[in-house]
Amino acid sequence: MKLSDSFVSVWAPRALSLLRIVAGFMFVCHGLQKILGIPAPMANAVPVFSLAGVAGLMELVGGALLLIGLCTRPVAFLLSGEMAFAYFIAHAPQGFWPLLNRGELAALYCFVFLYFAVAGAGPWSLDRWWKRRAD
Repeated sequence: MKLSDSFVSVWAPRALSLLRIVAGFMFVCHGLQKILGIPAPMANAVPVFSLAGVAGLMELVGGALLLIGLCTRPVAFLLSGEMAFAYFIAHAPQGFWPLLNRGELAALYCFVFLYFAVAGAGPWSLDRWWKRRAD
């Protein structure tokens, strides 16, 4: 076995965990901004019981769950759907190209979360810890 094969086999699962942690953190930031106005307030306040408010709650809670790797697959599936919905409601009507309709972040989150729904949380997660504890 080559060194590069060993490196990839060791670090590929860890890279999955790192991607999940970073994506979860960034998603939490979107929720914090919508719900609490942190780190910078939104231009207009977001009522909690509005479409944007529900999205903010999903981003805050779902992003936190992804960050720690708890219930990763179902949470990621729901957040993937949220981002697909956001793309088609807010961005797609403004034009076809994601770069021009400012929807590239929603589209990217959608597919990253869809990947987590299929691949799971990786080794650095509460999901993995819980599974090992149950065995």
